[in-house]
Amino acid sequence: MNNAIVFGSYVPGSSLLHRLDPRTKLFLCVAYVVLVFFANSFVTSAWLTVALLVTMVLSQVGFGLYWRGIRPLMWIILITVAFQILFSTGGKVYWHWGIMSITHDGLVNSLIIFFRFMVIITASTVLTATTPTLRIADALSWYMKPLRVVKVPVNQITLMISIALRFIPTIMEEAGKITNAQRSRGMNFAEGSLVRRVRRMVPILIPLFVDSFKRAEELATAMEARGYDPAAPRTHYRQLHWASRDTISLCLFAVVTVILFGLRIIL
Repeated sequence: MNNAIVFGSYVPGSSLLHRLDPRTKLFLCVAYVVLVFFANSFVTSAWLTVALLVTMVLSQVGFGLYWRGIRPLMWIILITVAFQILFSTGGKVYWHWGIMSITHDGLVNSLIIFFRFMVIITASTVLTATTPTLRIADALSWYMKPLRVVKVPVNQITLMISIALRFIPTIMEEAGKITNAQRSRGMNFAEGSLVRRVRRMVPILIPLFVDSFKRAEELATAMEARGYDPAAPRTHYRQLHWASRDTISLCLFAVVTVILFGLRIIL
C-alpha cells in the first residue's frame, strides 16, 4: 500500500494492540466513538485526544502513516466544515453575504465537527490497522450471535462487512492508478473552479465503478465455484481467546470514561 494506511488495511505487527482480542478492540472502538459525542468542552476533547494518542503509540504504527491514511478524506471533512461555517446561524455575526454568514456558533460547531471527524476516523483506522479483516468479522459474528434467535442472517451480514473492509484498500489503490493514468493523458485536477474539478472526477469514478462491479462478479463466481453456502454452519480456524490484557484494557477504558464524565460535571 505504498506505506500508507487506509481504513480497512491491516499492518502486521506484535504490539499490545495487535495481541488484543478482536472483540475487545471492536468494543473499545465503538465505545470510544460514542464517548466522542459526550465531549462538550476543550478539556474533555483534549482528554479523549490524549487517550487516542496513547493508543496510537501502543499500536507501534507511525503517526505519519496514519496521516497519509486520513489525507484522502480531508476534502470531505473540509467541505463539511465549510458548509457548517457558512450556513450556520447563532451568536455574533462576523461576516454576511446573501444566505451565507460566518457566526460565532458556526465557527464553534465547525471545530466540533472537525474534531469528531478526525478522532473517529483515526480510531477506526487504529482498529483496522491492528486487526485483520477476518478477525473483525469474527468479532462481529460473536456480538451478533443473539440475533440468530430472531432469524437474522448473521453469517451473511458479517461476510458482507468483511468483504467491504477487505476491498476498501483495493479500491483506493485502483483509484490512485486511474488518477495517475488520467494525469499522464494531460488532465490537471488542480486547476479551475470547484465545479470544474468535480466534473473532472467523472473520468475517475466511471472506470472505478465498472472495475468494482467486475471484481464483485468475479468474486461471486469464485465463491459459487468453491461451493459456498451462506446458510451452512461455519467453523473458524482461528479461535477467539480472552486474556488478562483484554480485561485490563477494559478497566483502563472505564477509567477514561469516568474521568471524562467527571470533567463534564466539574466544568
